[in-house]
Amino acid sequence: MIVVTGAAGFIGSYLVGKLNKAGYKDLILVDKFDDPWKDLNLLQKKYRKFIDRDDFFKWLIKHAQDVDFIFHLGARTDTVGQEPDLYQQLNLIYTQRLWNICSEIQVPLLYASSAATYGNGEVGFSDSHKYISDLRPLNLYGWSKHDFDVWALKQFRTPPFWAGMKFFNVYGPNEYHKGRMASVVLHAFKIIKETGQMKLFRSHHKDYKDGEQSRDFVYVEDIADVMMYFMENQDHSGIYNVGTGKARSFLDLTTAVFKSIGINPEISFVDTPVDLRGRYQYFTEAKVNKLREVGYTKPFVELEDGVKEYVRGYLMAEQCY
Repeated sequence: MIVVTGAAGFIGSYLVGKLNKAGYKDLILVDKFDDPWKDLNLLQKKYRKFIDRDDFFKWLIKHAQDVDFIFHLGARTDTVGQEPDLYQQLNLIYTQRLWNICSEIQVPLLYASSAATYGNGEVGFSDSHKYISDLRPLNLYGWSKHDFDVWALKQFRTPPFWAGMKFFNVYGPNEYHKGRMASVVLHAFKIIKETGQMKLFRSHHKDYKDGEQSRDFVYVEDIADVMMYFMENQDHSGIYNVGTGKARSFLDLTTAVFKSIGINPEISFVDTPVDLRGRYQYFTEAKVNKLREVGYTKPFVELEDGVKEYVRGYLMAEQCY
């Protein structure tokens, strides 16, 4: 059996679909299952059973001998939340407990970290273990992910294989429930369809022109492919960046959305809210040489191609993956 936590969410539900396509149907899906908007993400999916996240550890200990691999994608993902205890419980302590159980029962574990751990990028974007403790995230979400990465690297008792995935800016189908935390692609699509234009945040940094703030935008298809690669190739435990390795501007991304819809771009700028300016990342770009060195060779989807597929194949068609 394969376990996916956060299975009703964006990346989790997409991964379930990819696993199904690859022939894996003996799946245990873990989540709270209390958001009806997420139900659509699991329609047509094949799996054995739902497990509430609060009951998962008890179930896992009881069925340890039947579990082959765990993808731990469940987390509190709001990057602007101000509830330290919630992030501590869901993103740090819960994952520590899961790690310890996997170490005891010897089950491989892949967990979601985040590019939010890199903060403003002042120490770069290398996933080398020797630099990870130097990172300084800009929000509680980033700190909760960072704290677990640092903790994991100090452990002597580990799962037989483990991998932490520092996901960069992921976009793609099945994020419809995420509200303000959805990708810029989804927000831009909705606004452009309604108004025919798009407003982006003005730059408040002397080194970046308006709209030239850049991110490593990575299509969720690539995210799922990388995770499945590690499930099938368990030779190199560690923490890995998962991004394209190529930063692209918000102007590039928004223009791609306009073109995918079939509308001429009309883009203007508004001030970044004051409360976000101190926590705003102006540039992210994954260093992916470590991922390539362990054997992952598949090219990443180009931004324009990924946006086009997402917009035309899912958003305009009102489809989930």
